[in-house]
Amino acid sequence: MQHALSLYNTLTRRKEAFEPLHPPFVGVYLCGPTVYNDAHLGNARGPVVFDVLVRYLRHLGYTVRYVRNITDVGHLESDADEGEDKISKRARAAQLEPMQVAEYYANRYHSHMEALGCLPPDIEPRASGHITEQIGMIEEILANGFAYEANGSVYFDVPRYNEHHNYGKLSNRNIEELLAGTRDNLAGQNEKRSPLDFALWKKASEAHLMRWPSPWSDGFPGWHLECSAMSRKYLGETFDIHGGGLDLMFPHHECEIAQSQASHSHSNEARVWMHNNMITVNGQKMSKSLGNFITFNDLFKGGAAALSQPYSPMTVRFFLLQAQYRSPIDVSDEALQAARKGYRKLMNGLRLLEKLQLPEGTERAADTEKADTELRKLVADCFTGLNDDLNTARTVASLFNLLRKFNGFGANLATLATVSEAALQEAVQAYRTMVTDILGLVDEPRANAEDLLSLTLSFYQEAKATKAYDKVDQIRAALKEQGIVVKDTKAGVDWAYSEE
Repeated sequence: MQHALSLYNTLTRRKEAFEPLHPPFVGVYLCGPTVYNDAHLGNARGPVVFDVLVRYLRHLGYTVRYVRNITDVGHLESDADEGEDKISKRARAAQLEPMQVAEYYANRYHSHMEALGCLPPDIEPRASGHITEQIGMIEEILANGFAYEANGSVYFDVPRYNEHHNYGKLSNRNIEELLAGTRDNLAGQNEKRSPLDFALWKKASEAHLMRWPSPWSDGFPGWHLECSAMSRKYLGETFDIHGGGLDLMFPHHECEIAQSQASHSHSNEARVWMHNNMITVNGQKMSKSLGNFITFNDLFKGGAAALSQPYSPMTVRFFLLQAQYRSPIDVSDEALQAARKGYRKLMNGLRLLEKLQLPEGTERAADTEKADTELRKLVADCFTGLNDDLNTARTVASLFNLLRKFNGFGANLATLATVSEAALQEAVQAYRTMVTDILGLVDEPRANAEDLLSLTLSFYQEAKATKAYDKVDQIRAALKEQGIVVKDTKAGVDWAYSEE
């Protein structure tokens, strides 16, 4: 590649040149969903960002093992150690088995991720299928003196751990400040020695639906423990990249590091910790209480209170790629409509590539060096953004610069004579590779589009030839409602996606 890939490491708070532990192999872990409810737009950003990262790493020649878990047990209502398990609560309300709930929402999550163009992970472990590994990790932490048992539950001893390590190093939090904010929050948590301690294993109450035998009680694992145990099993004690949303940095990821350091792994789990920023809706944090919570169903089919119309999955994917992953991004009708226009521009660019052929009889310029250099610079710029901490916003802007050049060629094919065939093909291949293979943007199918368009355009030509201009206008208007624009060119009638 033109530039070495660098990634921002939350753990060190700086961009670092990416160097895998065991090249050409790269291990990537992304925290996946808790499958108790329909996923929402905010849940899409991480999978889309890390899908692009995995695609790009593979483009660079790395052999990637991409692991994204499913949490189907142990994630309690408060995201802490009290309350009911989220999946058990939904199962009880619906009078279903918890695994029915988990399977139903996992399947819906998969279908939405597929619609968004996210490649499936290489391994998708479920917490409920790795109880043995989690119990083993708890035993290691107990043996090393960083956990204690209380009434059948096991808790991680944060103050004890902090005597030897730095709890808070990932999120840049101070343990004394954390304690100051939690001293009054021990009500109902008398088993804990410190309010900062967190559950590794919880003894199940009589009413709890999901439970497994353990050396301490019939119970279930803590939410934080699951990712530590599963990432270690499939990627090793130390691996390359761990990702997730900014909201998971504390306490979830902080606790993951503590667990791995306190176990026999003695590691930070990943060398690089990456966190994508949050999504707001019309400037406000996305939340159910504000009524701006947008599920994928409402987003793709219509029904979201915050939006006036549905938007296609590829429009949503392009919208998410318009911002650098560490920046917040605000969703609104205006933003999604602009994204739809941009996405369609890129798709029109893919269609244009097939037509960039030097007209017969046109002689190529004797010296194309300057034009070739300019074209190759436009191509290189597309990769510069990705190499700079996966800056997809910069890459998209560079793609539009390259597309502008292609559009210039398309408007006057004779100008293709100014560049060499080799430089042109390099640029064409780079555009196609970047748009489809790396950014994962593909043309969304329209039912029988080509056949219908061919038939409609033949009617258009006939109406035009007979000067039936009312028919001409009618056909133009009907096609525009379907997002298609008729184009009259010297070569004949053509069409393009509407960019409005």
